Amino acid sequence: MRATVPPNPFDELMNSAQSLSDGNTREQIVSAIFQTSQAICHETVTYTKQEKRYETEKLDRIFTSKLWGFPIMLAMLAVVIYITIAGANIPSSMLAELFGWIEGYLTLAFKAMHAPDWLHGILVLGLYRGTAWVVSVMLPPMAIFFPIFALLENYGYLPRVAFNMDRLFKSSGAHGKQSLTMAMGFGCNAAAIMSTRIIESPRERMLAILTNNFVPCNGRWPTLILLASLFMAAGYTGGWKTLVTAGVVMSMVLFGIIVTLTVSWVLSKTALRGVPTHYTLELPPYRRPKIWDTIVRATLDKSLYVLKRAVTVAAPAAILTWVLGNIHIGDTTILAYMAHALDPFARELGLDGYILLAFILGLPANEIVLPVLLMGYLSTGALTEVDSLYSLKQIFLDHGWTWLTALNMMLFSLLHYPCGTTLVNIYKETKSKKWTFVSFALPTGIAIAVTFLTTQIVQWLGLL
Repeated sequence: MRATVPPNPFDELMNSAQSLSDGNTREQIVSAIFQTSQAICHETVTYTKQEKRYETEKLDRIFTSKLWGFPIMLAMLAVVIYITIAGANIPSSMLAELFGWIEGYLTLAFKAMHAPDWLHGILVLGLYRGTAWVVSVMLPPMAIFFPIFALLENYGYLPRVAFNMDRLFKSSGAHGKQSLTMAMGFGCNAAAIMSTRIIESPRERMLAILTNNFVPCNGRWPTLILLASLFMAAGYTGGWKTLVTAGVVMSMVLFGIIVTLTVSWVLSKTALRGVPTHYTLELPPYRRPKIWDTIVRATLDKSLYVLKRAVTVAAPAAILTWVLGNIHIGDTTILAYMAHALDPFARELGLDGYILLAFILGLPANEIVLPVLLMGYLSTGALTEVDSLYSLKQIFLDHGWTWLTALNMMLFSLLHYPCGTTLVNIYKETKSKKWTFVSFALPTGIAIAVTFLTTQIVQWLGLL
């Protein structure tokens, strides 16, 4: 006896002029094809593991629903960020202590060789200390974030993220797969640029390359978390302080995503005009990942590769910073002269000359922005770390900081140009000096505009 196939909803849809005139026609056609295929499968295919299939469908009703999909995504993002930050604190401190211990012996070796002070300064206080900062700050978070990201991918959740985000990215003229590349940017923007290879359309891939920078990477997390804790959560203690700090950082992340979608929409209507590529995704089944293999592979393949590039670019910056902080013109260092020259413009952005100079010198690696800033404030002539948070906040207050200064530095850190490693990757991926320059100039202009407007609004409202 032949199986009875239910009415074909695809035929019904194609015969409906009203549905064809609707903007979601393609989605309706794909849905109808799926429903027809599912109906045929129910009549002709026997499932040996019905429970597994029903389990996947039940989970998808939750993870991809319009009601719960986005809240679950944000909750998972918050958990991943919390685990990354909390888990990286102790290893970062241990690495910093280890590098400090090694630095002591290097200094003794230079003294034993009667090496000149300038050589010790360039190689140890500049090159070695700057590289040590990058490694101790970047390696632990990457070694935690990338494996967690890989586990979510292997489990089958990340395709659900792309499914949920596809509606937002398509409405902004971009591709749903950009959500996957953007998620990589939370670990490192350089890795996010490389991951844009999964986007087939050259136009939409360029959109992803130009806008993935607006999510905070490894090097920006310390700045966001520290300033949120010192200034935004200053009036709270205990668990409330942690909660407020996390809330401020999550607000920054959401603002970065909003900027990503807004800039993508503007570019898709101007310089990168075009019709978004339709993204039909067959969701894979949920599966238990191979935890140990995934962790090892993600750590070795991604973390160490990105770290190698970051160190290569950051090392020359550390040397340059030391040189500028130790060459004097009269009684003032070149670093101080540069900061004073930038100060009038920086004040319009709610910053100061030393902050802006720290971002400029931090172009090779965002991790060295705070050490360079402290070096300028304290006039130490070498990259510096302050152990006590209270003493660190006092240094900022002594140099005229307010909550607005902290907010604008967080915004500028979130939105400004990509680091040197990311720019190198952009050039290698695009083979274009023009688009590499655009990827530098576009976020810089947005960062300047946002901080300027924020300063003017706060001053106009008299909130200071």
